[in-house]
Amino acid sequence: MKNRTVINIAEVAKRTLSLESTAVSDLKQYINGDFEQAVELIAHCTGRLVVSGIGKSAIIAQKIVATLNSTGTPAIFMHAADAIHGDLGMIQQDDIILCISKSGNSPEIKVLVPLVRNFGNKLIAMVGNIDSFLAREADLILNTTVEQEACPNNLAPTTSTTAQLAMGDALAVCLIEWHGFTAGDFAKFHPGGTLGKKLYLKVGDLSRLHQAPKVSRDSSLKEVIVMISSGMLGVTAVLEADGDLAGIITDGDLRRMLEKGIPGDHVTAENIMSRHPKTIQEDELAINALEMMRQHDITQLLVLKDKRYIGIIHLHDLIREGII
Repeated sequence: MKNRTVINIAEVAKRTLSLESTAVSDLKQYINGDFEQAVELIAHCTGRLVVSGIGKSAIIAQKIVATLNSTGTPAIFMHAADAIHGDLGMIQQDDIILCISKSGNSPEIKVLVPLVRNFGNKLIAMVGNIDSFLAREADLILNTTVEQEACPNNLAPTTSTTAQLAMGDALAVCLIEWHGFTAGDFAKFHPGGTLGKKLYLKVGDLSRLHQAPKVSRDSSLKEVIVMISSGMLGVTAVLEADGDLAGIITDGDLRRMLEKGIPGDHVTAENIMSRHPKTIQEDELAINALEMMRQHDITQLLVLKDKRYIGIIHLHDLIREGII
């Protein structure tokens, strides 16, 4: 077993990041007519984008496919090695092929490309060698040439795969803007998990899980306490006789009243309520409610439907749903 080489870990890490960030920045010079035509070709495609590669490029291809599918561009992954053993059958007439390779000369690529060309599908090459077999055979080239790998032996795909990933993101973001893909569209493809909830969960979805605690202006202190306790939210709305919102009373308001030594015999809701409560409409996103709570340093908001009070959304609701 070889003796371990003593290295400066921080310096190696910084050198790696410097090499890779430079490589990504250098890609800007390769955003040319071919790149623009590739975006337009994919944007107008009536089929799917079939993304293929071998080795580490295949892993990058899968990530690009995942990004495209989640942002409205239909895409599938086809492993270059499996393609020549039956997976070519997944290619349909209107599909476009994106083949990813650093060298553009690997044996699997040299077998795959002529077969794709025979199908008549458009072929886009994301390649790090524009003099390669893949580059010569492609209709369009996305150039991902890098000067060197971050690997000290200049062998392990590091800088090159980072460049491929960045070029794939550039392609995906252009398509997002081309199609006018919105946060609402994104939510349709991400209904699960915290991300999905941030994009589609509405204030009304959470407020409906609770009672809508309320008292009138002339409600007694006892009635206020009972309402706050029964609602288990530490708060109650105060309503006018016609149902309009008059104010809010929190358990903090009750504590402050007691600290002042005010006799409770003749205290009504009107005497202790805050007259300008923070409110939010039921059709607002729950994430917006969280932002309001943070902005005003509070833990609940009164929920309105148009101008009518319908319930409460509490910080605990947002925590429970994983919004925070």
